[in-house]
Amino acid sequence: MKIRKKGYWLLFILTLVFTLAALSTIPSESASKLCLIGYKAHCTYTPISTIICIIPAGVTCFIRKRFFLSYK
Repeated sequence: MKIRKKGYWLLFILTLVFTLAALSTIPSESASKLCLIGYKAHCTYTPISTIICIIPAGVTCFIRKRFFLSYK
């Protein structure tokens, strides 16, 4: 049985926010801004901002699974 400690859901939501932010940097034809590589995206700093969003998503996921979830 999984036991979720206090703060688990906050980290889960934070992981989702960072993941959705990273996904919003993918190319989109409806976007109006040119990114650093040259295609249109919602964020002008697309390659850098994707990495900046993926790293905290991975860190919060690791912390959540490692320290806020225990098994009985």
